[in-house]
Amino acid sequence: MNRLRQIGFLLRISHSHGIMRRYFVVNGFDGALTMLGLILGFSVSEPAPLPVVIGACLGASIALGVSGVSSAYISETAERQKALGELEQAMVKSLEHSAHGQAARWVPLLVALVNGAAPLLLSLLIIGPLWLAEAGLLPRALSPLIASLSVAFVLIFLLGVFLGRIAGISLWRSGLQALLVALVTAGLIMLLGG
Repeated sequence: MNRLRQIGFLLRISHSHGIMRRYFVVNGFDGALTMLGLILGFSVSEPAPLPVVIGACLGASIALGVSGVSSAYISETAERQKALGELEQAMVKSLEHSAHGQAARWVPLLVALVNGAAPLLLSLLIIGPLWLAEAGLLPRALSPLIASLSVAFVLIFLLGVFLGRIAGISLWRSGLQALLVALVTAGLIMLLGG
């Protein structure tokens, strides 16, 4: 509990809560749309064995996660070091061992983990029905690709709802706006793939 309180404090003094929320939504949205695109691509192409579809989606999920962690860590570290340097100049002393110094070291890691976890987690949830089908746990009447697409649309809608909650606007409207983006994306893929 003490460690969580300290993390909360570091996030507060570095004003990083909003940044982490944005990274979660933006990269989560990227992960969900990427999986939507991959699965729709497999749907409009020649039928591929389920292990091939799972392998492609899993590879993309891992790449999105690693990209999210590494890109956010590099950019956030640079930004935090710059901000710490400016604060040290203004105070005319080293803040290396202060709470601000700690925040400059730890916040980039926390932000990077959120940035990488969001697309990975959402992608894995979307791939879930494919794994269930491969394990024989999905009803045969239900297409694994359709089930995965349904999960993708629901998650994208929920990301929109989350944004609506943050902004204090209509949850339905915000969710439907996010869903509209997914439907337009799906329509483009169907149009170009068909």
